[in-house]
Amino acid sequence: MRQAGRSLPEYRRVRADVPMLEACARPDMIVEITMQPVRRHDVDAAIYFSDIVVPLKAIGIDLDIRTGVGPVVAEPIRDDSGVKRLRDIEPDDVGFVSEAVGRLVEELDGRPLIGFAGGPFTLASYLIEGGPSKNHERTKALMYGEPETWAELMRRLSAITLGFLKVQIDAGASAVQLFDSWAGALSAEDYRDNVLPYSASIFAALADREVPRIHFGVGTGELLSLLSEAGADVVGVDWRVPLDKAAQRVQPGTALQGNLDPATLFAPWEAVEERARSVLDRGRAAEGHIFNLGHGVLPNTDPDMLTRLTEFVHEETRR
Repeated sequence: MRQAGRSLPEYRRVRADVPMLEACARPDMIVEITMQPVRRHDVDAAIYFSDIVVPLKAIGIDLDIRTGVGPVVAEPIRDDSGVKRLRDIEPDDVGFVSEAVGRLVEELDGRPLIGFAGGPFTLASYLIEGGPSKNHERTKALMYGEPETWAELMRRLSAITLGFLKVQIDAGASAVQLFDSWAGALSAEDYRDNVLPYSASIFAALADREVPRIHFGVGTGELLSLLSEAGADVVGVDWRVPLDKAAQRVQPGTALQGNLDPATLFAPWEAVEERARSVLDRGRAAEGHIFNLGHGVLPNTDPDMLTRLTEFVHEETRR
């Protein structure tokens, strides 16, 4: 997952006294932080280091990422006038992305680089709530009570996300992932009516780029069929649904990504090995499987355990 580096002491040294959004806008830091898990763990692909609010910051939204809190928006968007503040993103807005991706592609020397962006629902939630939310009450109130405003907000956010992903692809990213963290807060009906059309428009617009497209959300076991319906080539599965069950829920021809519980890595190695082998075994039911965690690396994870896990997966899948 994209947070693979945050358990590393070298990551903490690089990020010391450097705010998150500054780190995400400096090509030298993007390259270094992206490469750290590759060097340390010898993973099969690199995940572009960024944050889902980077494109919003790039178009002028006043926001910051506060330690221990997350993204905080100075002026939340809750009406038509606020929605109109969202403009399309231009490549020049994120020139640092093009530069960093280009340098990474060269340094990776054939190893894939996975681009990254936040899904429109998750971005909408941050903008409406003004920060992280457990219940997304203001977001749902707008979605239910002001459907035209909601639709325009989602259209604009979809265009921003699409533009951000295209910049990464054009600079050399080998695949892209749409990370809709909070989609699991929705019922299947609400997701189908109010989110699916916009995520689907993003994937459809990327179809001619001929790069694999990955779709992931947290707590989305009941939405896996719909996440797949949006058009991604790969659907990420968190740790709550076994992969053989998930394979029955997605559209034919869809690969799966996942899904070892990140907390497993705090257990003794014997338990980690047993559960990792189970993930691999169940993943054989899918039409393609990318072994991964079921969400991000927890900050206090022992990096050596991640290295050992990577080695184990490599050994098992060579057989």
